[in-house]
Amino acid sequence: MLRFTFRKVLYSLGAVLACLPSPRPSIAYQLVEASQPIASPSNSSELGAASEDWASLEKANLKAIPPLVGTIGGYSDYTVELIQVQWRPADPIDLYVIKPRGFTRPPAILYLYGFPSDTDRFQNDEFRKLVTRGGFAAVGFVSALTGHRYHDRPMREWFVSELQEAMGSSVHDVKMILDYLSKRGDLDVNRLGMFGQGSGATIGILAAAVDARIKALDLLDPWGNWPDWLAHSDLIPEEERADYLKPDFLGKVAPLDPILYLPKLNRCPLRLQDVLYDGNTPMSVKKRIESALPPNGELTIYKTRKEFQEVIGDGQILEWMKQQLASMPPEK
Repeated sequence: MLRFTFRKVLYSLGAVLACLPSPRPSIAYQLVEASQPIASPSNSSELGAASEDWASLEKANLKAIPPLVGTIGGYSDYTVELIQVQWRPADPIDLYVIKPRGFTRPPAILYLYGFPSDTDRFQNDEFRKLVTRGGFAAVGFVSALTGHRYHDRPMREWFVSELQEAMGSSVHDVKMILDYLSKRGDLDVNRLGMFGQGSGATIGILAAAVDARIKALDLLDPWGNWPDWLAHSDLIPEEERADYLKPDFLGKVAPLDPILYLPKLNRCPLRLQDVLYDGNTPMSVKKRIESALPPNGELTIYKTRKEFQEVIGDGQILEWMKQQLASMPPEK
């Protein structure tokens, strides 16, 4: 218990440190269009009625307030915007939009890495070069109850203990982010894909099931098949596991099981990547998700750490998605 509590303390501390300004002198920030702050979490007048249904992929009455946009300069190959978007009280979201220089209305890829990942990779120069290589825009954020979005909660509440909220609200976030990207006018949203890892891959499946704007889907070690995952995942502390296997908890997350939706995703290119040594997703769950792939789904398996490192070292893991989007007709 102490080990896991300490891990969550470090996770919260990391979220705080991520908010500190960068010491790099070569980066310039220019802020535009700042929205009025929400006075308190209970003041929802600007954000609309609080009627979000976490058990539903579609029922969310969310209204976005004007974003706060920060332009980050100093890079020759790409541009970076750090945008704070918000549609819930007390839950602003850091959204990174990274665009290649020299390309007009590039296709875009939405990146969502799983719990407990934060936004560090979107601040990394090498990552930015890889994701924009070849003329592609990258859009990144973190899911609910993750990174800077984990605050004002008792430490006993975390991503898995609040799994219905974490998954359901993050699916709604994808829809709201796509709404925002569609209005920008500088991205080819007709060629938009989503890369998800871990819980982010699960969110990608659920979001693509109800939003046809996601034209291609790349999934790395998705969570799912909830009764089995909760019973055997290495991510679950043993002292908490029994709580997550109770009928009430399983009933709440049952409508958010990707096993229900993955077989129906036959409208777009789809790839499932399984890292066999990853214990966060048990082997039995991996096999169950693999068996749920639709006929259009491709399966890639990495048996060893070396195999996986070879495809991530030079950005090869990103090429499948880029090839799918490049083969689609551009927006006119």
